[in-house]
Amino acid sequence: MTDGIVCRVLTGPTASGKSDLSVRLAAENGWDIISMDSMQIYRRMNIGTAKPTIREMGGVRHYMIDICDPSDPYSVAQYRDDAEKLIVLLHEQGHEVLITGGTTLYLQAMIRQMTMGNVPADAALREKLNRQASEPEGRKQLLERLKEIDPITAARLHVNDVRRIIRAIEVWESTGKPFSSQQERSMEYDRRFVWKIASTRMERAMLYDRINLRVTGMIKAGLKDEVASLIEDGISPEAQSMNGIGYKEMIPCIYGEYSLEEAAERIRTNTRHYAKRQMTFLRRIDQVAYVDTDRAGAWDKIRQTLV
Repeated sequence: MTDGIVCRVLTGPTASGKSDLSVRLAAENGWDIISMDSMQIYRRMNIGTAKPTIREMGGVRHYMIDICDPSDPYSVAQYRDDAEKLIVLLHEQGHEVLITGGTTLYLQAMIRQMTMGNVPADAALREKLNRQASEPEGRKQLLERLKEIDPITAARLHVNDVRRIIRAIEVWESTGKPFSSQQERSMEYDRRFVWKIASTRMERAMLYDRINLRVTGMIKAGLKDEVASLIEDGISPEAQSMNGIGYKEMIPCIYGEYSLEEAAERIRTNTRHYAKRQMTFLRRIDQVAYVDTDRAGAWDKIRQTLV
């Protein structure tokens, strides 16, 4: 790999202490932080995303937070493009960056060039399919259609994953070929960047305890009111943002379908499952250096890996 812009990344499972470590590391070295979190991009979604407060940012400049309204769709490809432009711009201004967050798809998109099917979006078709998805039984109908034209992709998707279902149908309509046969990701590295990647890691029982405590804190901080306020202001429960963990479980609670404690328990369960998926995904990336943050010497190892 040729020399390029050094991109430092601190990732890892949710609730494993990434944010505090990132701020400490960035402040110590004079770096800026670029968030790599698919939920913290949304304005007004603060509690359920564990978005850092001004105080928690510790005077470090943070980017890629609060860049979208909750009603806006935002893709992996958009994040890759926006983050890469920002990295280059900051580099030209003499700033070094630390990319931090747990959205592993964002990381994968940046470290390897992605074509996302190499098919441009069809705005008119996408609008039509979104209207269908909003109708009774619309989601099921779209998934059934996808099963007919691309059973491989359909088998990977949940009926509520409307955005990906629509994208797969869009690719079929544009090319006559199923999304599963498209070249989704090139194995070539983007040679503009040199990657240093560290991931937090800790014993599972401890991580799950931290997740449970975080969710309890979110409930006490008013997560239900945050979600209710978004719905009252016209954000559709079907919006991409509202499919995030902490929001999708709270919506039925707001509509009286189950209790607040049941919603909280569902959030805990889904967050634990998500943390497991994050670690599974990270194991596919061979550049990652793991740091056991529940053991002595973790801080020194992170510094050795990223500085």
